[in-house]
Amino acid sequence: MEKKLILDVHEKPKVAHWIALSIQHVLAMFGSTVLVPMLTGLPVSLALISSGIGTMFYLFVTKGKSPVYLGSSFAYIAPITSALALGATLNAQGEMISGANYGAVMGGLMMVGIVYLVIAIIIKFIGTDWLNKLLPPVVIGPTIMVIGLSLAGTAVNMASEHILIALVTLLTAVLVSAYTKGLLQLLPIFSGIVVGYLVAIISGVVDFSAVHQANFFEIPSFAFLHSTPVFNLEVASIMIPVAIVTITEHIGDHLVLGSIVGRDLTKSPGLHRTLIGDGVATFCAGFIGGPANTTYGENTGVIGLTKVASVWVIGGAAVTAFCLGFIGKFTALVQTIPGAVMGGVSILLFGVIASSGVRVLINNQIDFGRQRNLIIGAVILIVGIGGLTINIGKITLSGMALAAIIGVILHLILPDKEASYGQRSSKTELEVTDEDLVNQFTKTTKNEKVTSI
Repeated sequence: MEKKLILDVHEKPKVAHWIALSIQHVLAMFGSTVLVPMLTGLPVSLALISSGIGTMFYLFVTKGKSPVYLGSSFAYIAPITSALALGATLNAQGEMISGANYGAVMGGLMMVGIVYLVIAIIIKFIGTDWLNKLLPPVVIGPTIMVIGLSLAGTAVNMASEHILIALVTLLTAVLVSAYTKGLLQLLPIFSGIVVGYLVAIISGVVDFSAVHQANFFEIPSFAFLHSTPVFNLEVASIMIPVAIVTITEHIGDHLVLGSIVGRDLTKSPGLHRTLIGDGVATFCAGFIGGPANTTYGENTGVIGLTKVASVWVIGGAAVTAFCLGFIGKFTALVQTIPGAVMGGVSILLFGVIASSGVRVLINNQIDFGRQRNLIIGAVILIVGIGGLTINIGKITLSGMALAAIIGVILHLILPDKEASYGQRSSKTELEVTDEDLVNQFTKTTKNEKVTSI
């Protein structure tokens, strides 16, 4: 990370290099970006389009000062699934117009975007100390663990459709991550999907009929053309608590990326601007029918490894992703990937998310010999993984959202608050956590893997 950047933030590469570097960047983000819609049932095309639009808007809002790529967030897989189920219930009861299934997701993600904007305004005027006090490591760590562990059943069920294909996919991703170097090591999920898909083709379980029927160029079915956003307390209770967790991740990503590019991104362009860019990107994603956007750890890893921090490359990657969303045969091909393949990579991804929650606790040396920490961690894990549900009037709190809220409440009411922060260094707990990710990608540490949520 001490090495001088090959391309600084504002430097524009030659055209040929620009194209190659942009495609490379898309490849690094591709596996995770398309996996979220495939697991939730949202259109892959809209995930690519919303990722492209969101990233371009982010670059515009931050005045081209922050080389960040936005992709699909894994933290919202369970909330999106719950919102789809809620939308179906509302539709069945005749309380909403046709398209309520999408409407609930649209409204929920748009509200998440608004929460980002509100917090951006607060941070603009009073800074981030209040957020660190509200969400100490002992709350953040177990909550991230819940995100991964609560999805374990989904991964296993998908893998069980064809266990051999799933195991080949998983093994490929593991071996690529552990034994390769350079750019290939940044593509374990993509590599696993490709190899697993080839094995599935050989096994005769892939149906290409949808690819043959698809047009080369197709206009995706944008959600706003056939659905109306549903804004109510039930949807808000599912989505908004997750936003607090992903906002803390956003802050950590920018602290680490800033150390790589030699700039304090929290001051220039400013954390309020980066949050606005991320928030508006998620708002727009919800409006058109894509999954929530988030800053990608893969982005940080690619920049740390290649020393290419040019926003021109990031912008080129965004345009590439946007264009891919309109290529009908491409999106149809992606959707032919069997569930067993996606289940294989999901076992690794969801496990890594859970493990990254453990890493938060380890990095901050959280002492679970302290009764306070033991209680908070235990309650968050059981409430979140067990799927406890509480109904307060028309508001339904469940799973990770309820676990995060209870964790914050316990932190605020239990004595000896400082014990929940562990042994804090001069860096924030968020910065330390994400540095592990950068170190993995830049080969300065071994056998440690953290992913963006």
